[in-house]
Amino acid sequence: MQTRVLTIINEEGLHLRPAQVLANAAGQFAADIYVEVADGQEANAKSVLGIIALGLEKGAEVKLSADGEDEEQAVAKLAELFEQGFGEQ
Repeated sequence: MQTRVLTIINEEGLHLRPAQVLANAAGQFAADIYVEVADGQEANAKSVLGIIALGLEKGAEVKLSADGEDEEQAVAKLAELFEQGFGEQ
């Protein structure tokens, strides 16, 4: 299992558009991928509604985890999206 702690940098948080970008990117990997917040709530990163339900605002820290054959590539690619603000920065 690969994990990385990331911070939401988007001014509007993880609203619909960046959540869709994340879910689409996560869907390209075979690994099981989850986004978890500090209080323990987690969502499947391949689910737009699950991601939005976490209510991630700017500055929120999340733990991105992937488990499966391509877990390293998944975490690397998705962490890059977080760090680039999902193309909004």
